Amino acid sequence: MEHRGLQLDQSNFSCSICLDLLKDPVTIPCGHSYCMNCIKTHWDEEDQRRIHSCPQCKKEFIPRPDLEKNIMFAALVEDLKKTGLQADHCARHDEVMKIFCCMDEHKGHETVSAAAERAEKQKELQENRQQIHQRIQDQEKDVKLLQQEVEAINVSADKAVEDSEKIFTELIRLLQERSSDVKQQIRSQQETEVSRVKDVQEKLEQEITELKRKDAELEQLSHTEDHIQFLLNYPSLPALSESTHSSSINIRPLRHFEDVTAAMSELRDIMQDILRDSWTNIKLKVTKVDVLLTEPKTRDGLLHHSKEITLDPNTANRNLFLSEGNQKVIRVMQQQSYPDHPDRFTDYKQVLSRESLTGRCYWEVEWTGRGVGVAVSYKSIRRSEGFGFNDKSWSLYCTKDGNTFFLDDIETPVSGPVSSRLGVYLDHRAGILCFYSVSETMTLLHRVQTRFTQPLYAGVEPYSHGDATEFIKLK
Repeated sequence: MEHRGLQLDQSNFSCSICLDLLKDPVTIPCGHSYCMNCIKTHWDEEDQRRIHSCPQCKKEFIPRPDLEKNIMFAALVEDLKKTGLQADHCARHDEVMKIFCCMDEHKGHETVSAAAERAEKQKELQENRQQIHQRIQDQEKDVKLLQQEVEAINVSADKAVEDSEKIFTELIRLLQERSSDVKQQIRSQQETEVSRVKDVQEKLEQEITELKRKDAELEQLSHTEDHIQFLLNYPSLPALSESTHSSSINIRPLRHFEDVTAAMSELRDIMQDILRDSWTNIKLKVTKVDVLLTEPKTRDGLLHHSKEITLDPNTANRNLFLSEGNQKVIRVMQQQSYPDHPDRFTDYKQVLSRESLTGRCYWEVEWTGRGVGVAVSYKSIRRSEGFGFNDKSWSLYCTKDGNTFFLDDIETPVSGPVSSRLGVYLDHRAGILCFYSVSETMTLLHRVQTRFTQPLYAGVEPYSHGDATEFIKLK
């Protein structure tokens, strides 16, 4: 039997909407109590949806419940106001500060001394302190290990930077040497070719000079008036020889060293491809440096990465009804009047989250009905495709008969318990995706190890009409 002091907690008689003491208290079907005006106002705001819910437990009521004043609660609240919120019922037992009431709804009023109660609690306190001290020691050891790891990371990173700078310096030196070699070869060939051309040019110019001289002699002879003198001098002139150069010159198209430029461009393209592929590989090696490869093993560890998920109405199939701030979805018969949008799913009754998921994320969904598909997907998934029926989405389909994982239209049966609550853990950078069954214990249903190339989005697909799925707000 639990021992406790009889002090009434004001929070038990406060309205969770206005946070004040209950005024005209009413109790709704789920058992929670509110000020009459507060719950009326809350339900008035929900009238458009025709579904009314409890602000605390989120239970929904159709139709809107009638409200009746809770007379007993009203009387208790009035008594609390009169007594200053602390009803000192031990006063009935003579020594208020020296005895505790061991009570079960105040029946029997068995009492123990405060000293005995203190001794028992003191023992519990010491045990709690020992546990705390042990955890402090364990965590201080972990802190030292982490500090050592920080130092090791820094040393390794500094060496990698130093080595990479040396390698890049060597690559630059090699490229500069090759650049100098190519430049020298081009200039040498340029000098050779120019010399050849100038040699031919010089010989042609000499021949032109000689031809001009002969032309002058012939012109002079042509003006000789004495026929006898003309005939005597003409044979003495040498015959015109045939040109030895002009007919042999064959000027090629003006390409010259353009072929060298083309070859260098080809080399540049090859180098760019090599550098791009190598750089991708280098980036992968760098991003794979993850010292703390500590995949959470407990629900508390998973909750450390919890992320609140809301659904994107622009992606919702028209046979899905969103509620609870776009965190709950119900599959319905009647199509909703959503506007046309390129992101909206057409063939499958599914919806994606508004938030993109990178890094480490954990969320939970609770489903009712025949079943649900819980998925992650790239935003680039075709709007006519279902989750898990392509290489852009990963989905676990859960029904009361069992669990099945789908990827790229390949079906994989999944063993494990069937639960109305499912957890999803994503480590985007490490390429890890885990699905859990959440009940009194956490059970890993399926684990995926891959490489994600785009941001992911959470998705759900209620199995049949009337099925509902809700993203749970995790503390």
